[in-house]
Amino acid sequence: MTHSQASVYFNLETRRTTDAICRRCVGAGAAVARFLAGDRRAPTRMARESMADKQDYYEVLGVGRTSTAEDLKRAYRKLAREYHPDVNRNDGSEERFKEINEAYEVLSDPDRRAAYDRFGHAANGMGNGGDPFGFGGSPFGDLFESFFGAANSSRRRAAPARGQDLQVTVDLSFEEAVFGAEKAVELTRLETCEDCHGTRMREGQTPPRCPTCGGTGEVRRVQQTILGQFMTSTPCATCRGEGVTITDPCPRCRGRGRITQARTITVTVPPGIDENATLRLSGQGEASPQGGPAGNLYVKVRIKTHPHFTRQGKSIHLQIGINVAQAMLGDEIEIDTLDGPVVFKLPPGTQSGQQFRLRNKGVPDMRGGERGDQLVTIHVVIPKTLTGEQRMLVEQLAATLGSDVSPQPTNRGFFEKVKDALGV
Repeated sequence: MTHSQASVYFNLETRRTTDAICRRCVGAGAAVARFLAGDRRAPTRMARESMADKQDYYEVLGVGRTSTAEDLKRAYRKLAREYHPDVNRNDGSEERFKEINEAYEVLSDPDRRAAYDRFGHAANGMGNGGDPFGFGGSPFGDLFESFFGAANSSRRRAAPARGQDLQVTVDLSFEEAVFGAEKAVELTRLETCEDCHGTRMREGQTPPRCPTCGGTGEVRRVQQTILGQFMTSTPCATCRGEGVTITDPCPRCRGRGRITQARTITVTVPPGIDENATLRLSGQGEASPQGGPAGNLYVKVRIKTHPHFTRQGKSIHLQIGINVAQAMLGDEIEIDTLDGPVVFKLPPGTQSGQQFRLRNKGVPDMRGGERGDQLVTIHVVIPKTLTGEQRMLVEQLAATLGSDVSPQPTNRGFFEKVKDALGV
């Protein structure tokens, strides 16, 4: 075969294949349109021909339509031995062997054989993944499934819902937030009834299955069509989708399975907790109405202010005032901390606004890291009134210091600020 002949042959085969596909699409589309319009009759002759390009299964096995199961088995074994790929090496033997297996698979099943005898390949949809129109693996198959659902799919009941979550707010002092505390919170919640243990039946009996849905919680309806079996399911009206019926309700909870209880819950507040933080207590919320896990309790934290200390992250800030003599000469002073007072040696020449750091006197780290520091800011307090002796002494000091005025830098450098922060 020359190159030009091969090209013509290829084009003819391609056109023939395309025409066959188009004929199948037209026939299948017409059948689907009739089904959606409510026509449940068998497909027309044209639609059957478009879906039945394959050879008749009875012809594949070489038997008649009235053959028995034994006749089918005998014919299948004979043809399988003849066309098995390990025995027959001729071209086309493998495809022939697949057709033989496919035909026997359908005709050996009484239900599938009966459907095939009635509708042919369109009813059984064999060889195309169950798609009666030959659109196996195509978007048309996905479209059918999205409209009608899978005929053989099974729907599981949803897991019991979790109970409702609750939220409370707890107030902490500044010290409790830093060092942690045990706080009692009061709340009212729905709990599982102690008499029926949540079954809603008297003395905790097991509720019987719903007689309408058999305990599945839904009612299914199956309809046989030319496209196969289509199933629709709706929540059971008798049990409201629960799958059980309460025939003898518990007198305490009146068949609800839960009762309202006032409880006092102890909350462990970890050291170092911050403002507006939220703690979660798993399982301390309301009980599930369907026997599922209980909800959670969320505890929001509010921290009261301190008259002297403030907080920024893990650092605690304190501002203190000293007199002029202490600033000039230095002194040993007592500084308050949350751990108690500590003695600090104030260096001579301390400036107003200068900051000193007390290490490990700040807020603990909630994640187990190092504790923060306390930063002490110094303010030099100038007295507004002086005694006679004090004025005389200050005047003598002023005479020795002179009265020269020198400008000071307005913008301090980064390293100067770091030195002040570190107290060096």
